[in-house]
Amino acid sequence: MDTAEAHNEQTPYQYLTPDTILNAVEQAGFRCNGTLLALNSYENRVYQIGLEEAPPLVAKFYRSGRWSDAAIREEHQFCLALHAQELPVIAPLCDRQGETLFAHQGYRFALYPRQGGRPPELDNRDHLEQLGRLLGRLHAIGALRPYRQRLTLSVATWGEPSVQHVLASGLLPAGMQRSYQEITRQLLTVLQECFQEAGACQRIRLHGDCHSGNLLWSSTGPVLVDFDDSCQAPAIQDLWMCLSGDRHEQANQMAYLLRGYHTFYTFNRRELQLIEPLRTLRMVHHAAWIARRWHDPAFPIAFPWFNAPRYWEEHLHGLQEQLHLLQTEREPLEPDWLG
Repeated sequence: MDTAEAHNEQTPYQYLTPDTILNAVEQAGFRCNGTLLALNSYENRVYQIGLEEAPPLVAKFYRSGRWSDAAIREEHQFCLALHAQELPVIAPLCDRQGETLFAHQGYRFALYPRQGGRPPELDNRDHLEQLGRLLGRLHAIGALRPYRQRLTLSVATWGEPSVQHVLASGLLPAGMQRSYQEITRQLLTVLQECFQEAGACQRIRLHGDCHSGNLLWSSTGPVLVDFDDSCQAPAIQDLWMCLSGDRHEQANQMAYLLRGYHTFYTFNRRELQLIEPLRTLRMVHHAAWIARRWHDPAFPIAFPWFNAPRYWEEHLHGLQEQLHLLQTEREPLEPDWLG
């Protein structure tokens, strides 16, 4: 049993007091000055910790029952390999024995250097090219060997369990259960067809959750943070979340991303067919994620609209629109290729 499983999985952070946090960091070999600032995080708990005679660091306390110790260490090793190749990613700190995962009073945690930066400008062509180069380098390293302990993203691992959890959660209004079952039944079938039509796309180690909130822009360019959702997936998983706007705008943004990306790694154009299927899977998975964590007191506070009929009406409408899109528009996004 992992050490963190000693805590209640539904309210895993009830005993994570400021004293516990600071004592954990000191046990890992750092002298704290007593200052602690909670940072924005729901799945885990993340804090900026002030140190005596040293810059602050960031402590991430992992949620119990989500990842095994082996899966967390595997993600850490990937980040360290990227950092060793001078990629701008925030890798965990190691102790003298090379350990990155620590434990204190039943809580598992990791420590990271603090990284400053500003939000990226994903409508900026130069920023898109720089980000494309970073992702190309990351994927070139990620493709060298597979994950053994972490999730491989698919309809079976992301879609089907999410649907089952929503149905079992008791949060879906009774009058909407039949509609949800029917829409998701059709969606899962169509999604499987979409992945089959895209062919044998290589699954590689990648970031997995590459949205703007996990990107910082420094004086030297993009910095990737928070590999907590790192997984095996098609390369497009790290690209599509950088897109916004209408189809024409997204095609233009993808062109600049790929212009940088191809400097270091070859992109399989067939994966462009997976943008909308992956977007749909994320919609299904996100609703299930909140439902799965609803007993954590932080979630009703952060998502007060979730447990209301209006949210589920809008969610069902969104899924219905995605179903129609996937059934009627199978043409992939085609970037305006640049020289």
